[in-house]
Order: sequence, then structure tokens, then C-alpha cells
Amino acid sequence: MTPPGDLRDWIRLLEQEGELVRVPAEVDPHLEVTEIVDRTVKAGGPALLFENPKGSEHPLLINQFGTERRMCLALGVERLDDAAAKLESVLEMQPPQGLAEKVKGLKKLKSIADSMPKTVRSGPSQEIVLRQNEVDLDLLPIQHCWPGDPAPFITLPAVITRDPKTGTRNVGMYRMQKLDSKSTAMHWQLHKDGRMDYLATDGRLDVSVALGLDPITTYSASAPLPKHIDEFMLAGFLKGEPVELVKCNTNSLEVPANAEIVLEGHVEQGDLTIEGPFGDHTGYYSAAEPFPVFHVTAMTMRADAIYPSIVVGKPPAEDAWLGKATERIFLPAIRMSVPEIVDYDLPVAGAFHNCVLVSIRKSFPGQPQKVMHAIWGLGLLSLTKSVVVVDEHVNVHDYEEVFFRVTANVDPKRDVMLTEGPLDHLDHAPTRQFYGGKIGIDATHKGPDEGTREWPDEIVMNDEIRSLVDRRWREYGIDTDAGGANGAPARRNRVLRQLLRR
Repeated sequence: MTPPGDLRDWIRLLEQEGELVRVPAEVDPHLEVTEIVDRTVKAGGPALLFENPKGSEHPLLINQFGTERRMCLALGVERLDDAAAKLESVLEMQPPQGLAEKVKGLKKLKSIADSMPKTVRSGPSQEIVLRQNEVDLDLLPIQHCWPGDPAPFITLPAVITRDPKTGTRNVGMYRMQKLDSKSTAMHWQLHKDGRMDYLATDGRLDVSVALGLDPITTYSASAPLPKHIDEFMLAGFLKGEPVELVKCNTNSLEVPANAEIVLEGHVEQGDLTIEGPFGDHTGYYSAAEPFPVFHVTAMTMRADAIYPSIVVGKPPAEDAWLGKATERIFLPAIRMSVPEIVDYDLPVAGAFHNCVLVSIRKSFPGQPQKVMHAIWGLGLLSLTKSVVVVDEHVNVHDYEEVFFRVTANVDPKRDVMLTEGPLDHLDHAPTRQFYGGKIGIDATHKGPDEGTREWPDEIVMNDEIRSLVDRRWREYGIDTDAGGANGAPARRNRVLRQLLRR
């Protein structure tokens, strides 16, 4: 599948695939949109294009990523693991042994080179240019998401900065509380690269915000990349073509040429405001805290621009599948660092940073504990509060199976490890903000070299009888959902429901 070239191509594809509903009725971005979307997301419903949001002439697109199927459509793949396989092929490049291998290697290197963003002279994102006094954020249908929020929030931006010292570009997805018609707060959390760029400047930092991108570039803004890797390069790699950028009018940055709306501006060192509270993806309101003020110096857009938004709150919400895409795409990179890892799962109900389930090829005592410590040292996974380790044959996406292993295989005195370390900015549970306790649970089988008694065999039917029952299942006249080896289809359906799959 060819990924959509811009937001409008994406909307056409969603409509063609029966994945989008246009809402012609006037709907209020103040709370009403949120309630509609929350019900739709939790029912596995379609993307919504509100054509007549109250108080704005710009349509509002939301729930574009709200199911696995739409996330796959967005990335142009059949399965999320297909996107991971593309990345894995590059990470596993070895010195070529022969002509065929050299040709393959050159193709991969060319693919990386072709992924670099390129600057073009003009783009539709600058069809309309509003400067200085013309800037008016009130033109946009910015959502007031939850009753306890103090103001409307921009929730699906690609926020662009450059490291003042190295010049490295960062593209991140940070919520922005609207302060007035020309400024917002910028929610740069403690552990995020945008905050690092802000802290590295002695005075003014240029900031631009792109709204309404093609779905791959939007996703890339949410991806937890190392600081030295350009998110636009990842987008180009996943798209198979470079992201085209245009120079801003009032600052030094470049922005995607295909954006629907761009906000150009800057932040000043020491210019802070109280931001929040905000109904966040943790299911709770995050606390009000001081964050930088973003001053908008220009607002550019396409004619009839479409405004994108997303609602987060008690999971599952639309961001579940952005998180699941990251889980799958970054598995090869995690395996490069911790090769014994077979698979992992970040449960949606755990808000992604509260729990990691991981299966490993276990070959020595203490290996599960090694993996726990490795996860607590990997990028933003270092903020994980709890890690559960199971054996390689356990399906980490089947939460009932994982829970069975935890209850069956764990001696709490021996297999539970308590430690402490950095925690997510939004985690309200620890006594101290940003730092607190962590728990690791070793739910693997134990052997004699781990000082246990003889471990019992699992109950498994032999292959001959399973094959016999598979062949004869229709003769029994029993509900077919229970058919198949060891009840696999029924278990698979349960897992799909757990993962919000349609």
C-alpha cells in the first residue's frame, strides 16, 4: 500500500475504506466533541470529520488513528509488524559477503539516504499567511477536552525546534494550552527533547508547530527517537519518500510543505506560565505547573484548512494505536540492545509507561533481572514503573496467559524485585515527582540452578489428539469459536478484544 501524501489524501483513503464519517451538524469543541469521540473510540468506531464545529470555519478531524486497521492504513502496511520489519532490515545490516549482498546493502543505504527531508521553495501550507496582529488562534476549533481543563488545548501538533548547540532538529508532540489569540503554553516535560532544547538556549528559541500532516509524519512526531535522529527522516523512511519542507516566514525553522496549518513563533528563557491541569492519558488530571509561553508571530495555512485533534483520557483512547505502532516499530531496536528479548507488550491500560510485559529466551539464572535492569536503562522505557518477564513461548499480548504465569510461577519472596529510579512526569502516584519505586516480576520457569524444587511439567495435550479433534470438529456440532488446536481461535479473539482490534 502507498501511504497517503497529505492529510487530504488520508481523508479520501479513510472515506474510500469506509473508515470515516462526516458530521454536518454543528458541534461544540467545548466538551461536546470529546464526549462524542470518547464513545466512538471505545466502540471501535470510525474517524470523524466535524464539518461545522461551533465558532470556526475550519473542519475538525479526529479519531484518525483509533483502530489497528486505520493505524495500518496510515503506515501503508498490512500489519504493524511489517513496518517494524522494514526498520529491522536496516538495523541488521552486516558487511556484505558477495555481489548480491553488496547490491542489497547499497539499496538499503540508498533507502536511508532518500529518507532525508528536503527543502522546497513553496508549499500549500503557506497559501495563506497571517503575520503579527493578523494572527488569531480563535479561528481554529481548538478543543476544550475535559470539564477540569482550564482552557482549550492543541493536542495533535508536530512541534519543531533545533538544539541551539548542535543544530539538530527535534520534532515532538507536546500539548499546547491556548492562553489567548496569539500565545499558548508549551508542555515540555522533564525528560523530553523539546525541553532539552529550551534549557540549552540562553535567550530566545525559535519554535514552529505543524498541524494537519500526512499520517506518517504525524505519527513520527510522537515517536520516542534518540535526540540525534531527525523525526522527519523516520517519516521519510516509513513513507519511502522524503518529507518536503518549506522555510518559515518569521523564524529560522523549516516546516512540512503539506501541512494544513503552521504556527511560527518563539519561546523566551524564563518566560513561564501556569499550564494545566489537563485530563491526560493516565486517566487523571495532570497537575498545574509552570511551562514556557509560546508566542505566535505568524500563522500560515492552506485554503479551507482542516484542523486535526485527538482526545486522551481514561484508556482506551485514540492514542492507544499510536502507542501500539511505536511498540511494534521499535521492537527491532530494543532487540539490538537486549538480544534475548523475544517480544514485548505495553498494555494500553497501563498508559504505556506504567507496565512492560516481556518474553525472553532464558539461558542462565538472573537473566530476567538482567532484562529488567536493561529496560530501566533504555530511553523513555527507563521511566517504566513495572516489568513482568515471562518465557519465550508465552504470548505477551494475551493478558490472561501472562497473569496465569504470574500467579503460577512467582514466589514473591524470590521473584519480586523492588528498586527505584526515574518515573514519568505525569505519574501522580510517587511521593516525589519524577522519582519513585519500581517493581520487577520474574514469572519465568525456574530450574535447579536457581535453587528451586523440581519444576512440574505443564499440562499439554499431545499433537495426535489435537490433530484428530481439529479434523473432526465440525462433526461435534459445538460452537466453532472453541475449535482449533487448544482453543486457539477463541483465545485469539479474546486477545483481539483486549487490544481494541476490530
